[in-house]
Amino acid sequence: MAAAAGLVFQFRDARWLPDPVLGPSPAVRTPQPVPLVIDNGSFQTRAGWACPDPEVPGEPLLRFRSLAARSRGARGGAGAETQVGNDLGSPEPLRWLLRSPFDRNVPVQLELQELLFDHIFQRLGVSSQGCVDHPVVLTEAVCNPLYSRQMMSELLFECYQVPKVSYGVDSMYSFHHNRRQEWPGNSLIVSSGYQCTHILPVLEGRLDAKNCKRINLGGCQAAVYLQRLLQLKYPGHFAAITLSRMEEILHEHSYIAEDYIEELQKWRSPEYYESNVHKMQLPFSSKLLGSTLTSEEKQERRQQQLRRLQELNARRREEKLQLDQERLDRLLYVQELLEDGQMDQFHKALVELNMDSAEELQSYIHKLSLAIEQTKQKILQAEVSIEVDVVDSKPETLDLDPLGSEQSLEDVEGIHEFEPLFAEEQPEVEKPVTTVEPVFNLAEYHQLFLGTERIRVPEILFQPSLIGEEQAGIAETMQYVLDRYPKEQQALLVQNVFLTGGNTMYPGLKARIQKELLEMRPFQSSFQVHLASNPILDAWYGARDWALEYVNHEEGWITRKDYEEKGGEYLKEHGASNVYVPIRLPKQAPRTTEALAPAKVLAASVGNPCDLA
Repeated sequence: MAAAAGLVFQFRDARWLPDPVLGPSPAVRTPQPVPLVIDNGSFQTRAGWACPDPEVPGEPLLRFRSLAARSRGARGGAGAETQVGNDLGSPEPLRWLLRSPFDRNVPVQLELQELLFDHIFQRLGVSSQGCVDHPVVLTEAVCNPLYSRQMMSELLFECYQVPKVSYGVDSMYSFHHNRRQEWPGNSLIVSSGYQCTHILPVLEGRLDAKNCKRINLGGCQAAVYLQRLLQLKYPGHFAAITLSRMEEILHEHSYIAEDYIEELQKWRSPEYYESNVHKMQLPFSSKLLGSTLTSEEKQERRQQQLRRLQELNARRREEKLQLDQERLDRLLYVQELLEDGQMDQFHKALVELNMDSAEELQSYIHKLSLAIEQTKQKILQAEVSIEVDVVDSKPETLDLDPLGSEQSLEDVEGIHEFEPLFAEEQPEVEKPVTTVEPVFNLAEYHQLFLGTERIRVPEILFQPSLIGEEQAGIAETMQYVLDRYPKEQQALLVQNVFLTGGNTMYPGLKARIQKELLEMRPFQSSFQVHLASNPILDAWYGARDWALEYVNHEEGWITRKDYEEKGGEYLKEHGASNVYVPIRLPKQAPRTTEALAPAKVLAASVGNPCDLA
């Protein structure tokens, strides 16, 4: 974020660099294949190895947007090309082609999810033939639907032949990664991501899934809201206000007000506005700021354009005059036939001319003669105007007696009457040429002024009604979740309010949560609010920590045998996982006596089949 004078910021418009194909490292396969950790987020996918060897980086090796685009095949015969993540370069040219496997924060498109997995395994250099022989640790949504987990397990076990897989909640992984010795096992997690915001109560280190609440608001809705605000404010830059630039503004220029109404009152002050407004500079062409031509060259160019226009008009008039003259000659020839008494030829010529009588012919000849005379007069006037232009363009060689001895005294006096007019017009023409300046600053015209939008857009997390959503905000939802517990457990939960997720990185969010808790909690009660050390990557770090600790344990791992015996929706619970709720099929109702009675009557009427035989 580079700032210029007067708080003017440039859009970075950074292009995504394609992910490199990493070579297989021997450390990830010896003495046994190490787990592969994938944080499958709706905004960004992060993948890396959970390997204790220091040669293998303890951070995600791949980070790319969870997007895919399939271009149409070329006319030359080339097939359609599919690009994933950072291979897209920039999302804006392909915005209408982008597809995501997620509906909100739940993966539902199996084909697109398979493309993301292919990209991960290929770029990480998985060297096994025909299968992925590494255990996989995968994050999933809170209270993930069984169908989504079944689809994911089917894809991993059937398509990639993984030996075992473990599912966990990203915010729970982040909570355990940031958990310190003095932290209690009870917590109230506020996880805000790209599509959703969750309020998750944690009791004794385990997720209380029955009282989890979700708000369908996140960074995606904030970016769309900011885009609509700025497009309404600057309709002249409608196409330049893209979602990628709106996300950049949200990440680097927005903040959450501790008191929204009070902050709006501050923005009403002109001094506060001038000192806090952020000006985003849109790209523009510097050629529009002015031409490099001098004033004399500009004047000469205008005269050349005027001369070419006059010549073009004169040529068109001459062509029209020639056509009209040929038409008139034809009509006069037909009139001569009438005067000579050649009636047969005369009537035949009238039919060819689409005329009915000699009077109509005479009328048309009269109108055409007038039109020819008018065209000749216009040609003469155009020639005179060209001569006047030439005289005006060279005042130093002005000849006061162009007609010689034939010019009368009245013409000379007429010329002297126009001289003061010409003398006054010449300085007026030269003056703006020497001091020409642009009407407005084009660079400033291509600037987006961010005032109250800096706080208005993130405020939708606390007031969804700003965008017309009939949902409760974070503070109301926290209060609702706390009210479902007795006062003793409420006091335990608020001792560790934990903020995680990429959408919690707004400056001022922690102070706002503290203010809201102070208003909702009883007098002189205590509470603590903690922000994750790295809200974006802590989920991956926590999943890696869990994989390193439980790689040789059976807890939390779903093997292929479990998948085949218990189905794809099966889940082995662990400290950072969802709660497994098996599918309960409704029991088949027993057949009643009323339903059996018609069958008995039918059997009695038919009798014994052997007797019939």
